[in-house]
Amino acid sequence: MLSEPRSGRLAAWGNALLAGIVSPDDAVLAIVGEDAVHRVEGLPGESAPVGLTLALGRLRALGVSGLRVALPAPGHPLGLSGPPEFNTRALEAEEAVVCHGAGYGLVPEVYEAGPDGDRHVEVVWHCLPVREAPPADVPSLGEAERELAEALRDATAVLARLDLAGSGPVAEAAIDAYRARAEQGREVLAPGYPPRAVRVLELAQRVGLLVSLAYENGPGGAVSSAEMAVRAEALRPVERTGRRAQVAAYNSVVEERERGAR
Repeated sequence: MLSEPRSGRLAAWGNALLAGIVSPDDAVLAIVGEDAVHRVEGLPGESAPVGLTLALGRLRALGVSGLRVALPAPGHPLGLSGPPEFNTRALEAEEAVVCHGAGYGLVPEVYEAGPDGDRHVEVVWHCLPVREAPPADVPSLGEAERELAEALRDATAVLARLDLAGSGPVAEAAIDAYRARAEQGREVLAPGYPPRAVRVLELAQRVGLLVSLAYENGPGGAVSSAEMAVRAEALRPVERTGRRAQVAAYNSVVEERERGAR
């Protein structure tokens, strides 16, 4: 969870486009980011993959009014609503976008090409049928913010107790560098999102970074299988909370629109 999920960029900037806040060119530029190209395969009425601009316009014509994010993990179908075929593909990719207003979802498949030092990334989003139902286990922004405050405290305590590199100066330096890159390179969320969603997403990314550092750096000495199991067990609920909060932040504009329509 160290890097921004592609499904998050697609949902956030796709929502801004659907709301008429940004232009198609600006939305596609933000979604593609540092990748070479994104295409969408399997759109109704299209026999071959198409570019994002055409794909987003076609989804709007099919009735899509918003985009939600799913970040599932084994045993935790976060943000998914079925059917099993879509859930399986999303779980393999560890992310997906679920359309609101029409029964479609998008799962990314990432390809890397080119020699070392000059590699480029191409992404194909597979458009598949989804069940139109409430997504699994997604909290409100308020719930996510409260859970994150506890998770950050718990993560720091766990890392210190296990004597992991993620609890000290190495972690703080990595977090500072991550923040600097984020501030220089992108907005945290697309225009149209409430400030609370931005705050929740930033905190979720911090929690995710701490978890990533713990898994990557480990304790200073040799790591036994028993120690690895203890570390994973301690960090699992923290990582789960961070993923739930990310989904809550990305999905917040759709949830607010739904509440306003009731």
